[in-house]
Amino acid sequence: MADTEHISIVELGVGDAQAGLALSTEAHWNQNEDDWRFFLTKGIVFGIRDRGQLVATAALLPYSAGNAWISMVLVTANWRRRGVATRLVDACLNAARKLELTTWLDATPAGAAVYGPLGFTPTLQLRRLRLEKATPAEALPSLSPCSLDEFIARDSRAIGFDRSALLGEFAARSGSRVLSDGHAMAIVRDGRTARQIGPLLADSPESALALVDAIAGFETRPILLDAVGSQVGFLAGLTRAGWSIERPFQRMRFGRATAQSSELPFAVAGPEFG
Repeated sequence: MADTEHISIVELGVGDAQAGLALSTEAHWNQNEDDWRFFLTKGIVFGIRDRGQLVATAALLPYSAGNAWISMVLVTANWRRRGVATRLVDACLNAARKLELTTWLDATPAGAAVYGPLGFTPTLQLRRLRLEKATPAEALPSLSPCSLDEFIARDSRAIGFDRSALLGEFAARSGSRVLSDGHAMAIVRDGRTARQIGPLLADSPESALALVDAIAGFETRPILLDAVGSQVGFLAGLTRAGWSIERPFQRMRFGRATAQSSELPFAVAGPEFG
């Protein structure tokens, strides 16, 4: 293993959006350039360069009530297994300590094996699902635009803290929709290769499934959704409807325990964002 201790960690700026997008594209993630620009302007993004080329990143996105999310932990193929991801996550944790923040992340199984020894505690189990091609509905159900303020308030109850900056960013993008059928609400937005549903908040598994079915009736691109693993009825209904489970994720927390959420979401905003 080559020595990487001499490699400098640098803080990135908005001009690095395309280089970051190249890393997430290599990893087959669904981020687009708007996602990278949001993190680079609203968060703290660390990176490692090799002869001027960006080869690894990790981002810290502060939220409210002393919470922050670590995301965009990416390493190009020929730099993996050298400890650079751990060094970048450490940089995020050091920044979080200075700001006295509790940090969260959504980890792949391989990532969870790295983050556990660093002190992260598992919380929610997540499942990434994909609907390859939506079948247009014969009669489209009625969906209404949802108040963003109402959505943010309910998301805060489900997550445990306010994420208005993130949700406002998602909602304001071209092609995004904040939708409700009266019993469930969700944000639908563009990704690099697929549309993404999440967060999804609902009164019951049945109402969550009804909203997903309604959204799928309007969409023509593939759709991704990151479901909460304990929502067993919701997951079962998705697979019956033709959604395939691509992989698991693990939500993890570093730091003090937070107040128990008053309700669980049915789908989160995505493992890249939390």
